[in-house]
Amino acid sequence: MKKSLIALAVLAASGAAMAQSSVTMYGIADVWFGTVKTNNGTSSLTQTKLESGGVNGSRWGLKGSEDLGGGLMANFQLEQGMNMDDGSGASTTATAFARQSWVGLSGGFGAVKLGRMPTPFDDVNGAANAVFDSKLSGVNDVFRSTAYTVRPNNSLYYQAPTFAGFSGAISYSLGEDKTTTTDATSTTSMNLTYAAGPLAVQFAYQVEDIVNTVALNADKKYTRLGASYDFGVATVKASYGKAANVANTDGQDASDYQIGLDFPVSSALTLSGNFAKSDDNGALGDAERTGYGLGAKYTLSKRTFVYGGYRHAKTDNVSTPDTKTDVFAVGVQHRF
Repeated sequence: MKKSLIALAVLAASGAAMAQSSVTMYGIADVWFGTVKTNNGTSSLTQTKLESGGVNGSRWGLKGSEDLGGGLMANFQLEQGMNMDDGSGASTTATAFARQSWVGLSGGFGAVKLGRMPTPFDDVNGAANAVFDSKLSGVNDVFRSTAYTVRPNNSLYYQAPTFAGFSGAISYSLGEDKTTTTDATSTTSMNLTYAAGPLAVQFAYQVEDIVNTVALNADKKYTRLGASYDFGVATVKASYGKAANVANTDGQDASDYQIGLDFPVSSALTLSGNFAKSDDNGALGDAERTGYGLGAKYTLSKRTFVYGGYRHAKTDNVSTPDTKTDVFAVGVQHRF
């Protein structure tokens, strides 16, 4: 009898422990179909394409948490990208979980993550980008401040809790891949955000510091300032970006601008459009890039929507022929 009671107590304790932890499998399947026309000033090419990731990159992953008591949680996330059009992995390397692989703790103090994950700059990069921050947005082939490193390895990340609408995050990745013949890069990234009522504002800054062993190169620096305001009938979105020391060359800078509008026609249908402009300056030259995008998104369920639209981008070069890109696309996204 006593043995039976002990066995029941062990099973009950085991069940309670299991109830305090969870693991979830999730993913995004996103694919689009359309045409891409490019013109380099001397010749043009039109391609019909079926590609993955029109609005969000397709991916699958595992994430979980364990309640450690006293408001403290242990968390982890493993995430890999995939190409829906051919079934291949989205990473060009053999990395098992190229998008995210981290473990950490969270509680009233905020959250700490250790491993590989998007930087705080990337967390807010597209927050004020209209046309669903998709490949139909006018910033594509225009902005230079989107060339930052998204997921540096060997990172330490801290997310502050939200207080009165304000929050922030900071991360640092170690440049530990340096050898006697190879440079390495350490990345420092941060953001400050505000979101309360109809107004949302985001500021982010990222420095990619070359740990020199071979040559002296300038550190890449990226700035992003974005804001959106929901008027009820429509939401206005605007953003500013700056890329300093492009290609690790001192004085090669560019400034980016974007303004757009999301217009909800109904609870299911949203129309969106934006205009983007970027100017090179300093040692980078005087090239000017402009682009605009028009898109529509129709929600079929909580997890599935269809989308479509058109994007145009043009680069006005000083000493070389101008280039143009036109994209027509329709797509579908399903989350699981």
